[in-house]
Amino acid sequence: MSSLSNKIDFAVILRVNHANPNGDPLNGNRPRTDYSGLGEISDVCLKRKLRDRLQESGAAIFVQSDDRKDDDATSLQNRAFKELGRDFDDPKNKAKTAAKACEKWLDVRAFGQLFAMKKKKADAEDDGAGDTGLSIPIRGPVTVQFAFSVAPVDVTSTQITKSVSGEGDGTKRGSDTMGMKHRIDNAVYVFFGSMNPQLAERTGFSDADAEAIKAQLLRLFENDASSARPEGTMRVLKVFWWKHSSKPGQYSSARVHGTLKVNPDGTYTLENLDGLIPEEIDGF
Repeated sequence: MSSLSNKIDFAVILRVNHANPNGDPLNGNRPRTDYSGLGEISDVCLKRKLRDRLQESGAAIFVQSDDRKDDDATSLQNRAFKELGRDFDDPKNKAKTAAKACEKWLDVRAFGQLFAMKKKKADAEDDGAGDTGLSIPIRGPVTVQFAFSVAPVDVTSTQITKSVSGEGDGTKRGSDTMGMKHRIDNAVYVFFGSMNPQLAERTGFSDADAEAIKAQLLRLFENDASSARPEGTMRVLKVFWWKHSSKPGQYSSARVHGTLKVNPDGTYTLENLDGLIPEEIDGF
């Protein structure tokens, strides 16, 4: 299978309606915001959702959530051992291991992966290095940026109580009875991404892989409901897909992304670039 033939840039507009799109564990799980009050959704969060949707579509995924895993691997290293063989941490096999991992897992050849593990004990003793580490870095061609709200967001906080204590002897309310839930009532977010053909040549990321990701961008929040994000509270409004005419691309990603201006109500304006017209796809 040939690698990605042309550079691709993309953008996604999404709406949050009475949900917590990405809680911050260092701030009481309140929705993430920056210092100017704009809402944030981390790139890690977005890639997690992409991995989940791709896995649901039948793609092989290396970094699986524990509650969605489709094998009996107990850790990432355990999964790597099972799929790549017991000698995958041999320094002599780094290139072969990287190629095999990219061939096996879509998220590895798309986003890259750092396979980090301890060196075999015998090898460490042979070179006198002691307990050292071995790493196999794979740089992926697909980058996804943070999502930011178009306007500053207001965070609504609600105190909640449980009808039954989860601790204690039942004679009085436990300390876990009271809690807080946080949400953003209405906001529009946008995030951008790119696909680099030069890096795709190294991982084997193909045009078919790019199309698979494009399809799942539209379904980013499907089958992703939780108490913080009830079904229907997160929706992709629009996907923009710029496919350049060459591997280097006619324009820089910064120039392409800058052509899209999104308003707080979800409407947008798009500057035309000579020879580069995006595919515009409505969300579900």
